[in-house]
Amino acid sequence: MVAPEVYAPRMIVTTTENIPGTRVTQTFGQVFGLTVRTRGLGGNIAAGFRSIVGGEVGSYVKLLEDARRQAVDRMVQNATAMGANAVTMMRFDSSEIGNNMSEIVAYGTAQVVEAVTGAAAG
Repeated sequence: MVAPEVYAPRMIVTTTENIPGTRVTQTFGQVFGLTVRTRGLGGNIAAGFRSIVGGEVGSYVKLLEDARRQAVDRMVQNATAMGANAVTMMRFDSSEIGNNMSEIVAYGTAQVVEAVTGAAAG
């Protein structure tokens, strides 16, 4: 049995202040998504060996890419809960917690935008 499709309105996420062809009808303010990640002991040992010989630590790259995606997904969920259909001025920030944990946050401004057409667009 196939599950029915669920309609989810598209969230616009942009690093710019304005979205061409739209106008802001409501601003909710700051919205963010946060995750904290750590590698397991085996990953830390492998990364330690890699740091001796140099080069990219693939397991850490994957970890941080996944963490950024999760932070953006959580930001979009929070913006949706606020009633927004767009996040503008989106940015990432990160920091270390302790010796082996990374905090990744995606943040921006939650807004409702609507398309403008014709004379209103120009």
